[in-house]
Amino acid sequence: MTARLQSANRFFASPLGLGAYRPGRVVDNAEICRLIDSDTDWIEARSGITARRFAAPEESIPFMGARAAEKALSAAGLPPADVDCVILATMSYLHQAPPAAAACVAELGADGAAAFDLGAACAGFSHGLALAGSLVVAGQAEHVMVIGAERMSDIVDPRDRSTAFIFGDGAGAMLVGRSAEPGIGQVAWGTATGHIRAIQQPASFADLKGGASAPWPYLEMAGPEVFRWAIGAVGEVCSRALESAGVDSGDIEAFVPHQANGRIIDAVVKNMKLPASVAVARTIREDGNTSAASVPLAMDHLVSTGQVRRGGLALTVGFGSGLGYSAQVITVP
Repeated sequence: MTARLQSANRFFASPLGLGAYRPGRVVDNAEICRLIDSDTDWIEARSGITARRFAAPEESIPFMGARAAEKALSAAGLPPADVDCVILATMSYLHQAPPAAAACVAELGADGAAAFDLGAACAGFSHGLALAGSLVVAGQAEHVMVIGAERMSDIVDPRDRSTAFIFGDGAGAMLVGRSAEPGIGQVAWGTATGHIRAIQQPASFADLKGGASAPWPYLEMAGPEVFRWAIGAVGEVCSRALESAGVDSGDIEAFVPHQANGRIIDAVVKNMKLPASVAVARTIREDGNTSAASVPLAMDHLVSTGQVRRGGLALTVGFGSGLGYSAQVITVP
């Protein structure tokens, strides 16, 4: 008789704790304008950004990720030893080995935890949250730490007028674990490949083998193309996430979108006709666009400032290069 594999018990998954790390150095628009042909009023009007954080040399992606994860564990009342897996979403880690997630596990003191990096640009944290929930529900892990950590200042050209003012650095983390009731809704995700080059790194790091004359492979973005896509598509993705979770916009207490651009956030909120009672995360103003870190950083701000209660429902959505996107309804940890 053929032996059969045994399946682990099924569980529900929920966010258990939340944490954030922001670098100490604040870079305002006036400092950005020293290297680009622009002014502070134009930047704020076009993006909603007045400042962002830039990491110091010692504030590496594993370091920042571990500090955010420590806060998430503290909020959940659990030690690092209880973490079974770490998923670290990033697009700005410049080392191929060891993976950022493994280095973060060492920094966190969670020896033995599985660890892997996730590359989905600004949608990375939301993708990671979907994977973490699935791992817990399948019984593959009891506690999964999802981290978004970025040093965008390493991959953005400070003299590029189209990108220099947009991006910032930081890290956010969310611990996902077993729960008595479902706390992470079904993800609505995908890739709009018709805009595959809208946000790209045209040059490869392999090109640096050409010597000192080779240009650094900076990130490039077709801002107007991304804007036009986002104001139409993001609301539709969010509606899919609400429907799959069996709730509507009147049931949620918070909307936590990727902090790409203040005008995009305003347009999506308007198009979705969100009730005035919904708290909308707008950390873009002080954080800039922190790519994979933006959703957990924004949610942490809502929670820490008392704008949303723990246990309430929040709609989250990430979107970025690819153009990849993912949205889900979760309970606020």
